[in-house]
Amino acid sequence: MGADSRPFHFKHFSLFHHRSTMKIGTDAILLAAWIQINTEDSVLDIGTGSGIISLMLSQRGVKNVDAVEIDYESASEAQSNFEISQWRDSLQLFHADIKDFASKCVKKYDLIVSNPPFFTSTFKTNCLQRNLARHTDTLNFEELIHIAKTLLTKNGRFAVVLPLFESKQFLEIAAIENFFVKSCMQIFPVAGKEANRTTIELVQQPIENPEIIDFTIRNTDRSFTEQYNTFLRDFYLGL
Repeated sequence: MGADSRPFHFKHFSLFHHRSTMKIGTDAILLAAWIQINTEDSVLDIGTGSGIISLMLSQRGVKNVDAVEIDYESASEAQSNFEISQWRDSLQLFHADIKDFASKCVKKYDLIVSNPPFFTSTFKTNCLQRNLARHTDTLNFEELIHIAKTLLTKNGRFAVVLPLFESKQFLEIAAIENFFVKSCMQIFPVAGKEANRTTIELVQQPIENPEIIDFTIRNTDRSFTEQYNTFLRDFYLGL
């Protein structure tokens, strides 16, 4: 087995990600560690990739996670990762376009999470599989937000992670669908630099004082911050 196909090891699970369109990244990991959960939540993970968000939420105690993935190789890999995990009985993988899934789904979810595509055609690569995961052609913000609105319970929450610039457009569209920010985390890659990512939790009732926190990944000397180490201590080996 080559180095690029070795599993990524966390404290309580391992997963393969070399076949997936998107490799394990900090964005998804921070979203899964940040979002508040209830163990009895029925959760939907839109665009699960290799399954990292679903597995982290399962480790945190969520007992019912459905994961949807449009790409065959990614879905197959996520399915394998679910089967080798200790939460195999609480994870269900659907290889489907989320638009088709939503049109047939009669279930309502307490929490929907997504690390969604956000690039426009300007930034396309020559890899069709990677474009599918990264670009809005097959799932734009309007469609994603409308799907979340359709599949959420009345008191359900919708959580995403996005680049800071794209998040502003996302929130404008979400407001049209009567979503309101409950909490968000501005992610700073390095102390002293501008934020470049944000996690957002939306609900369907107005929130008077949304919770907004700052999160810094690295110190100026490139070492990880104590905030980062504490935040991910339950997941990463060596922390």
